[in-house]
Amino acid sequence: MEKAKRYKPVIGLEIHVQLSTKTKAFCNCSADVFDLEPNTSICPVCTGQPGALPVPSMEMFELGVRLGLALNCKINRYSRFDRKNYFYPDLPKGYQITQFFYPLAEHGFLEVEGKRVRIRRIHLEEDAGKLMHAGDNITEADYSLVDMNRCGVPLAEIVTEPDIESPEQARIFMEKLRSILRYIGVSSGDMEKGAMRCDANISVVDTLTGKQSNKVEVKNMNSFRFVEKALEYEYERIVEHLEKGLDVERETRGWNLSTKTTVSMRSKEEAHDYRYFPEPDIPPVVLDDEFIEKIKATIGELPEQRLKRFVETYGLNTKEVWALVEDKEIGDLYEEAVKKSGEPKEVANWFLTELFRLYGEYEKEKLFVSADTFVEVINLMKDGTISRNMAKDVFQESLLTGKMPKQIVEEKGLKQIDDTALIEQIAKKVIESHPKEVETFKAGKEGLFGFFVGQVMKELKGKANPKTVNEILNKLLRN
Repeated sequence: MEKAKRYKPVIGLEIHVQLSTKTKAFCNCSADVFDLEPNTSICPVCTGQPGALPVPSMEMFELGVRLGLALNCKINRYSRFDRKNYFYPDLPKGYQITQFFYPLAEHGFLEVEGKRVRIRRIHLEEDAGKLMHAGDNITEADYSLVDMNRCGVPLAEIVTEPDIESPEQARIFMEKLRSILRYIGVSSGDMEKGAMRCDANISVVDTLTGKQSNKVEVKNMNSFRFVEKALEYEYERIVEHLEKGLDVERETRGWNLSTKTTVSMRSKEEAHDYRYFPEPDIPPVVLDDEFIEKIKATIGELPEQRLKRFVETYGLNTKEVWALVEDKEIGDLYEEAVKKSGEPKEVANWFLTELFRLYGEYEKEKLFVSADTFVEVINLMKDGTISRNMAKDVFQESLLTGKMPKQIVEEKGLKQIDDTALIEQIAKKVIESHPKEVETFKAGKEGLFGFFVGQVMKELKGKANPKTVNEILNKLLRN
């Protein structure tokens, strides 16, 4: 039996999302710590000083409820914090405040390519600090320093059921989740800044024998591509063990970017290893229906809903539309350009080709992009002022300089030449200058027609109306 059909991966994800609150989870320190100097946003509460008491942020609950509702979860009116005990140098208290027994939300789902991936739970917790090693890694470092700025930053942990059937599906799940996070304003989802991190659990079922391997966890991946690559590697590694009749160790592994492999970190912990018990300094939190309904009213349109609306309203292709709705700002810009131009398909074409090409070549933040740029360049093309090829150059210059397309056309004298007499004069000159090519064309080599078009365009510095050039050359060469 083919390997891919015989061995089926079973994947579940645990995703930590930094909530976009102004303050940390249990104190008034700023939670926006990414660019701060180490240990400049800390206090006795988030650094676990004796006698300091945590006070939960209601903003953290507001964002957590919004996330739960967007992921179709049941919001628990009663939730409670617990202490997860373990030692690590960046965890000054020696425990993490988290929701283990009574999470904020449960039993949701997210649809991925027509498949419903169930959300087991969403719970709130605090982040730990960060170790900074004086070397490439901890084993080669002469010493390590601790930055506690992240201590107490509020997180939502999203735990899925093991419903994901391939590494690619895991990546798509992550991409869709980040899109939702940004739409509802719950988190930046910026993986490079640690605002979204993924632990992935994978086991493999041998469908021939019914045997399922032990579960392996790959920790702390901060890119969609790493999640997919690490799971692909683990799938192959586990299958190799199964084919050799070897046991797969239940363990936690890390993704090594330089070797493109996973490496063993430790045996997998069980819940009882953390000696969970109720957090004695924070009373249970009880939410009422009014609070939840008020938040529900603020969620607005989600990416999947927008995708369906774009397909139905603008007649766009479903596959292409995701690129227009995945990022809320892109979707908003597209809709504004459509509203002003009345050209949904033409605007979509400019987004999917020219805009995304420029985003790939230049720093997005340095480009001058506005709905009016699309409208002007499309109108200049439609009224025959410039050709489509010229429009692409004008569009690029507009985004790079901030000048509007009309201004660029005026300054550079790019207005398209549509003077029939002039174009015919040039076309006759080109034909007279290339008698051999004319003879070959008339002998049946139709492909040479483009050569004549190119020569005329060259003589007129690319400004001739291509439609007029084609019509005139057709008349002269075929008569």
